[in-house]
Amino acid sequence: MSGRAQLMWDEAVTGYDFGPGHPMDPVRLALTMRLVQAYGLDRAPVKVSAAKAAGLSTLRLVHREDYIDAVRRASADPKAAEAAYGLGTEDDPAFAGMHEASALIAGQSVGAAEAVWRGDALHAVNFTGGLHHAMPGGAAGFCIYNDAALAIARLLELGARRVVYIDVDVHHGDGVQAAFWEDPRVLTISLHEHPRTLFPQTGWPEETGAEGAEGSAANVALPAGTGDAGWLRAFHAVVPELVAGFGPDVIVTQHGADTHFEDPLAHLAVSVDAQRAVAETCHELAHAHCEGRWVALGGGGYAVVDVVPRTWTHLVAIAAGQPLDPATDIPEEWRQQVYRLTRQQGPRRMTDGREPVFRDFADSGYDPADRLDQAILATRRAVFPAHGLLP
Repeated sequence: MSGRAQLMWDEAVTGYDFGPGHPMDPVRLALTMRLVQAYGLDRAPVKVSAAKAAGLSTLRLVHREDYIDAVRRASADPKAAEAAYGLGTEDDPAFAGMHEASALIAGQSVGAAEAVWRGDALHAVNFTGGLHHAMPGGAAGFCIYNDAALAIARLLELGARRVVYIDVDVHHGDGVQAAFWEDPRVLTISLHEHPRTLFPQTGWPEETGAEGAEGSAANVALPAGTGDAGWLRAFHAVVPELVAGFGPDVIVTQHGADTHFEDPLAHLAVSVDAQRAVAETCHELAHAHCEGRWVALGGGGYAVVDVVPRTWTHLVAIAAGQPLDPATDIPEEWRQQVYRLTRQQGPRRMTDGREPVFRDFADSGYDPADRLDQAILATRRAVFPAHGLLP
């Protein structure tokens, strides 16, 4: 079912480091790559590749030049960070080399998109990317450059007619939505914790795109506490029908691991097993609707030892056509590396011991008293008619 797969990796991406105590600990990237290597997923048929950092002309596809200049100034002198651009804040403190590290991550996502579009790879993964909060003119939510939006913009530049972006991070994919709010060629779909209870307080079902691009944004705002069954029910009640109706040339997905029940910054209760199941469905959607063309990115995730490496290693394995049995024991060599780097004990298996089952919305019907079903129906009513679909 799966063909050639490319994994984007450059050790220098771990330089994306906001400093001690910041939730976006780059150790999560290093541990993920070490786990990928422990399972041999960095060998044929997977091609590991490092792309160049995104240059100015590429960054301009999404970001304003004055903002890029502000990032470069703060990168050269962190004391020069300008809060007007979201830099030097608690979420996005400036650090030396910030422009270079951010542009390198963006370059990996753009490189992944280019590889898939040109046919060098059927699937491409950049788990270091998915920095979906960065806006055209400012940093936000631990994100400096919006690599996801840049990858999509590059696909359009290369000739893609329609791109679907699926974001399952616990936080709303606001920066990507904003970048393509007026562009009917891009459908952004975001499943996230309800904006009443979580940053960035956007992603309401009524947000469906600008005039002339109606239906280009779909938002499923999930109640806090939603677990595997509800999360999967919502995903399958919205995403497959919209993807089928839109008819994309390529699918770009963002797999933030912060929906997990151990994540310290949010309030959903999803397992690694359900996250793996959604990655498998994204893979299937790519083969069903766009000849397998799939660009998969990382995202948030702040349980940096127990959750992030397992979730993204499953993602790489699925893209590689070598899915891992969830009951697989984790190699001891990796657990030893975890302890050396973090002084924490790593997980022992690639599963949380959950069976990711759910009631299908189409089969079981709508329960008007259920908050999850209310959220699902609100999204379907808001956006499905724009695609000729029944809510």
